[in-house]
Amino acid sequence: MVTLPALVDPGPELTGDQIDRYRRQITLAAIGTLGQRRLRAARVLVVGAGGLGTPALQYLAGAGIGTLGIVDDDAVDLSNLHRQVIHGTDGLGTPKVDSAAAAVRRINPEVAVETHRTRLDAANVVELVRGHDLVLDGSDNFATRYLVADASEITGAPVVWGAILRHHGQVSVFWPGRGPHYRDVFPEPPEPREAPSCAEAGVIGTLPGLIGTVMASQVVQLVTGTGDPLVGTLMLWDEATSTTRTLRIARDPERAPATRVEVPAAADPTCLTGGPTPEETLDVPALRRLLGGGLTLVDVREPWETAAGTIEGAHAIPLGEVLDRGAEALPGGAGGGEVVLFCQSGVRSARALEHLRPAWSGREGHLRHLEGGYADWAAEG
Repeated sequence: MVTLPALVDPGPELTGDQIDRYRRQITLAAIGTLGQRRLRAARVLVVGAGGLGTPALQYLAGAGIGTLGIVDDDAVDLSNLHRQVIHGTDGLGTPKVDSAAAAVRRINPEVAVETHRTRLDAANVVELVRGHDLVLDGSDNFATRYLVADASEITGAPVVWGAILRHHGQVSVFWPGRGPHYRDVFPEPPEPREAPSCAEAGVIGTLPGLIGTVMASQVVQLVTGTGDPLVGTLMLWDEATSTTRTLRIARDPERAPATRVEVPAAADPTCLTGGPTPEETLDVPALRRLLGGGLTLVDVREPWETAAGTIEGAHAIPLGEVLDRGAEALPGGAGGGEVVLFCQSGVRSARALEHLRPAWSGREGHLRHLEGGYADWAAEG
């Protein structure tokens, strides 16, 4: 076992109430009152109050982390609730940072909570990371992961990182100067079709709960200097087979350390080549103006999704069929006129448009997709 130094210096002596609250933890010789004082002094930034961030937040609050920063720019949606159990039905539509902060305060009112309802970008990530001892990265997109990774290397703050897809989860710790960096393991993001979102691929709610809890455990180990954290190790969990593997990972000796924040073009949705152009993109108000004018609407979601609601008059043609058959899958071949593709959030319809675009060359009318998808349509009533 590799012993690493405690990341955080101990804070003030514990009060009698604090000793009572954390008694089961303090009883562990590896933690004791000294380790608990370190936890009370720690400042942890949690990126994402979603599937991974919310279980981690609950256990970090229970463990007595002194300050929890929460970064998220999203609002609570009904589809979140099967896995993001820190949120409830009564919080639908509220900012996730506010919902999560309220839950943390219910669990442990001693924890200071700092909310940041913002999307991390190159302009704000370094300063946000710099104000914390370490980062728990529960983000669900590659652009944010690269932002956090670069800010970590610039500031020296370790990152507890996790990711999930379908039945699989991964966890590692990237600590500058003590182990490999995120960019050593993932120098380039995968192609979008190789790494679909949870909305596209699906996820069992227990998987992010398990992986997020492992991430919280890594935070406790790093703060207190106990155990053998996953520095230089990638843990892989398969929910379907209930099996775990670990892989040793190493630094790339050829990679220069990050000195500025930079998102690879392939991970930046604003830089994707081949994606829908502004002329190929509609928002909800623009689509409403076109309805009733000979428009062909195509819903590329799965049948179980369309059964829960769709846009009146839309043809349900799943993305897989569009990718297999191309323009022939569309109503009557959709040889012309106005055709608008939509899905739940706009990701799959953008992919369908990209696939259909070559066959559309020279045809009359427009092939477009709905940005924000059915989620935006339903939200606007």
